[in-house]
Amino acid sequence: MKEKIAVPKETYNPFEHRKVQKPNSDIRSTANLIKASLGSGLLAGPLAFANAGWGIGIIGTVIIGIICGHCIHILVKTSRGCCVIEKKPSLGYAETCKSAFENGPKCVQPFANAASVFAEFSLLSTYVGVCCIYTVLISDSIKQLVDRYFPSAIMPVEYYCLIILVPLCILSQIKYLKWLAIFSVLANVLLVATYLVCLYYIFKDSISFTDKTAIGDPARYPAFISTVIFAMEGIGVVMPIENEMKKPKNFLGCPSVLIVAMSAIVFLYSTLGLFGYFRYGDVLRGSITLNLPMDEWPALCAKIFIVLSIFFTYPLQFFVVIDIFTKYTEPHIKENYRLTTQVVARIVGVCCCVGIGIALPLLEQIINIVGAFFYSILGLIIPGIIETVFRWEDLGKFKWVLWKNGFIVLFGVGSLVSGCTVTVMDIIDILHRKTE
Repeated sequence: MKEKIAVPKETYNPFEHRKVQKPNSDIRSTANLIKASLGSGLLAGPLAFANAGWGIGIIGTVIIGIICGHCIHILVKTSRGCCVIEKKPSLGYAETCKSAFENGPKCVQPFANAASVFAEFSLLSTYVGVCCIYTVLISDSIKQLVDRYFPSAIMPVEYYCLIILVPLCILSQIKYLKWLAIFSVLANVLLVATYLVCLYYIFKDSISFTDKTAIGDPARYPAFISTVIFAMEGIGVVMPIENEMKKPKNFLGCPSVLIVAMSAIVFLYSTLGLFGYFRYGDVLRGSITLNLPMDEWPALCAKIFIVLSIFFTYPLQFFVVIDIFTKYTEPHIKENYRLTTQVVARIVGVCCCVGIGIALPLLEQIINIVGAFFYSILGLIIPGIIETVFRWEDLGKFKWVLWKNGFIVLFGVGSLVSGCTVTVMDIIDILHRKTE
């Protein structure tokens, strides 16, 4: 009697089971990923270099870019591994965290629901903060233009936050990433145009290097790291982008959507940060466009371009906020009322973000807080933990995965604590000076 040969079961392929209503091409996915990361963070690059010095700035930007890119890579790879085990076509950020804990060591399995809730809260907090930053940046730029050309109509920046509320509510009604990709491409074009105008003013006259430091005050390094992390990270929209790709295999690999996007982000950020610092020194504001002259048409165009670019990017960032809301509320709402609920929820969500922006219109400090606290948790600490948990039985030779992720988590915690401490001290100092 012949011995039966066991035929291994075919491994579940999540890509074959995905049914995406509006799939994105590789180009659109790359545009969405670049736009999700770059924006106000790119234009804060020179200020970051002013905090660190140009030498530390270049080295630090490249290192942080590699770390952020790697964290996105391990998040997506872990999510795909969880999809295979769960036999699900796709998983979101929080679902990946839950699945990684459920399929990890027995000692962490009871914490699966807590990991999911913590990830959702981190996502929500992060992207509410990003939307607040965008509100303040748009309002600050519009105020600068109006103050210059209509001096009789000078108003506080908080009033401009209220003025842009209605347009933001309308734009935030867009539901699909495929449609948002059109705005992302347009926003990227405007951002590149702004980038080129900034370079024009930077190289318009001779640059003096003598008074620029290569190694800045170490006490300001946390502010530098916070700003760069804010500029580099778009991890909250990574899973929606990867899940809605026409060819999701192209997200990772070499070349891939991730490598192309992160290379572009690091190049644009480091060049503008370096040369912007060389031109304007230590008098930089939260966005380099706020340092450009007001009486020349290229600078005027740059200020208008950045307003439109950030405006068109707003719904992409807000997509994460509304996606979390939809996931938890839609099952409990009758189908007849879902559309109305979506419209109302988007309006209320935008109003909350604008309200927070009005309460604390300090652009540089909000950027540092979001970068230090929220993005450190979301983009560094959580990916490092979930890959370690998921791969607990296969940590590689000498357990290098554990050592590598331990470094990432420690870096994230260090960035969080030091960045928040420096930023809170800056806010207290600013508020103290205002009361004097």
